[in-house]
Amino acid sequence: MAVSGYFAGVAALAALAFAPATNAKVIDQSETGFTVAHTAQVAAAPADVWKMLRMPQSWWSKDHSWSGDAANFWLDSQAGGCFCEKLPDAGAGLGSVQHARILFARPNELLRLSGAFGPLQGEALNATLTIQIKETPTGSALRFDYVVGGYMRFKVADIAPAVDRVIGEQLRGLADALGGALPPTRDEKAAEEASAPAADAPTADEEPPAESGLDAAVADLVEQDAKPKPDERR
Repeated sequence: MAVSGYFAGVAALAALAFAPATNAKVIDQSETGFTVAHTAQVAAAPADVWKMLRMPQSWWSKDHSWSGDAANFWLDSQAGGCFCEKLPDAGAGLGSVQHARILFARPNELLRLSGAFGPLQGEALNATLTIQIKETPTGSALRFDYVVGGYMRFKVADIAPAVDRVIGEQLRGLADALGGALPPTRDEKAAEEASAPAADAPTADEEPPAESGLDAAVADLVEQDAKPKPDERR
């Protein structure tokens, strides 16, 4: 889409409601930044997820492009590489946009990018998208964590939910390109219901609960867990 359309489209996202194909959450926010996280499971091996991840033209939404055509995306998945977009020649020559640059690439496991997407690009921000892939008995678990901080002319309370939806839309696009997100298992539903009371606001005498999801994400990056033996799978 055109530059003005990109800005308008992101601003309008705060009013949109999407089908819950993934689990999502604004983990944290302050006056200077915010963190959002999205998870999904797919019936695809980590190697297949990695292959698709390297082809953003197949899953990143054209509605969140500057050219209006997802075919113009490309990604060089080596450190220092570019997640970029070609801008068609409108009479003055070809243009291009850097959406993000690659900070960390571990095939089939982790891709980390630095980039403020959409209208955030025009602000004095640092933004990091960490994409994790974990093998599961049914395929792969995926997690997107997007951390944004610095100075911006948006109100965090307004922009964080909009960005949350944009990041969630990209994870849904990736899951759809891999055959669709798997529904949560009975155990996952039970665990989510069991954890629901912990989401209640703490009283004045209580410490706020730790954000276990973010802790787990960080732990995933420093631990090299051995794959479970066949008789340990459930």
